[in-house]
Amino acid sequence: MNVPLTPVRFLRYAQEQFPSKLAVVCGEERRTYAQLGERAVRLGSALRSAGLEPGDRVAFLSSNCHRFLEAYYGVLEGGGVLLPLNFRLTAAELAYVMRDAGAKFLFLESQFLETAESLRKEVSMIETFVLLDDQPRANWLHKFNYEEFLTGGDLCRRDVMEFDEDALAELFYTSGTSANPKGVMLTHRNIYLHAISVALGNQKTSDAIEIHTIPLFHANGWGIVHTLTMAGGTHVMLHRFDPVEVFRLVERERVNNCNLVPTTAAAILNCPERKNFDLSSLKKVLIGGAAASPTLVREVEEKLGCQCIAGYGLTEASPVLTLSPGKPGLQWGEEERIAGQASAGFALPGAEIRVVDPDGKNLAHDGQTMGEVVARSDGVMKGYWRQPEATAAALQAGWLHTGDMGTIDKDGYLLIVDRKKDIIISGGENISSLEIEKALAAHPSVYEAAVIPIPDERWGEAPKALVVLRPGLTATETELLAFCRSRLAHYKVPKSVEFIEALPKTGTGKILKRELRKKHASGMGEHNGAHRA
Repeated sequence: MNVPLTPVRFLRYAQEQFPSKLAVVCGEERRTYAQLGERAVRLGSALRSAGLEPGDRVAFLSSNCHRFLEAYYGVLEGGGVLLPLNFRLTAAELAYVMRDAGAKFLFLESQFLETAESLRKEVSMIETFVLLDDQPRANWLHKFNYEEFLTGGDLCRRDVMEFDEDALAELFYTSGTSANPKGVMLTHRNIYLHAISVALGNQKTSDAIEIHTIPLFHANGWGIVHTLTMAGGTHVMLHRFDPVEVFRLVERERVNNCNLVPTTAAAILNCPERKNFDLSSLKKVLIGGAAASPTLVREVEEKLGCQCIAGYGLTEASPVLTLSPGKPGLQWGEEERIAGQASAGFALPGAEIRVVDPDGKNLAHDGQTMGEVVARSDGVMKGYWRQPEATAAALQAGWLHTGDMGTIDKDGYLLIVDRKKDIIISGGENISSLEIEKALAAHPSVYEAAVIPIPDERWGEAPKALVVLRPGLTATETELLAFCRSRLAHYKVPKSVEFIEALPKTGTGKILKRELRKKHASGMGEHNGAHRA
């Protein structure tokens, strides 16, 4: 009989093989794999004692901490489904997610008590509220806090043969754009095989010390929860992203791996305090969440002194599908190397990537022909929670339709050109907003940029650039437009540039283009010809 594929096996393996190894650093708390494994089993047992039935959803509203890490294993040990909540959502949005998921338990940090109080009456199906990091004072909270709750659990862990690898393990809600968020259903099998795939592709070993800069509510922190545990590496928890705190933890814990999105990478590179810390332990930085520019990859390598690669994925794929290290046998020059590492990369073991036309036919691997990216992998979701029509639209003939537009070159490297909805159609020409953003990012004064379409009487729509400058540096609209003309075809050059103080972002640092499109479509934007920082 085959042993079920479940991520619970990763922690059990690490507990058995690396019991005294440092598993997690969270503030001043330090726990070994023996301790982490014991606490996960106690959580699962305590949940069952508190009324958890197989398949019940257990919500967590928390910043990155050791308790959240424990939940990724403990909730599954108890037979439940983990529902990580994005703490950047409004109370109304959180209430919608918990109602839609039918959550039975909510574990929350004290910093979110006010939010929980405001939405409590809207989530009447939640039977138990457990406070993670303080003593409960409100009568609607469970009488025990998290640490006391654990004492109600024993050390009798479930037989691994009792797990169903096709059962739902984690439920992540994607951010809604024009509609309500959708719940992405990931099974035990999805998560297990995704972790194996990423560990192989990213060469994860037991000497890895990784800082969790990515919120754990975001597809298990890009899989680090599982890949690093399986390898017996050390999790270093970052409660909220702050460049100086990142530097402090890298120096103190000798962190050697770090995942960033382009906006957090830019914040680290431009933080003046960086020079005050020893960051020499860093060996690899992975950039994902949004397309990286070659300029950013080069700057990370030069300023942080480590390898920088990119990756691509989405929640519906658990989430990672590709990584961009160099392939053996490629004869890359320096510019080709940087460009290759800034691309989305090539498919991980167990994943297949295609670029197709509107009829689903494969397009040439010439690095030029653009089509929709479709994927097939062991990590692709079971479907959207209680949304069969949306599931059928996303999963067609065994392939996940990502909604991203890209090209594949002769060496098999994927380049994400844009989101389907972000392609700008100007005078019949398709223009990639990402291509323009990468060109702008190469200007020494540009901190970050976003390009959106605006109405144009002659061309239908035209690209507009919204630019944030680096602290202390200056640029004018004329200067940036001339800079773009030297790097882009004429029709791709923005028709205007607006300088702003900051770009709106999601909780994981992605730029919210829908907010920018909404603002400028309503005529609220103000055009500035120049800006001085």
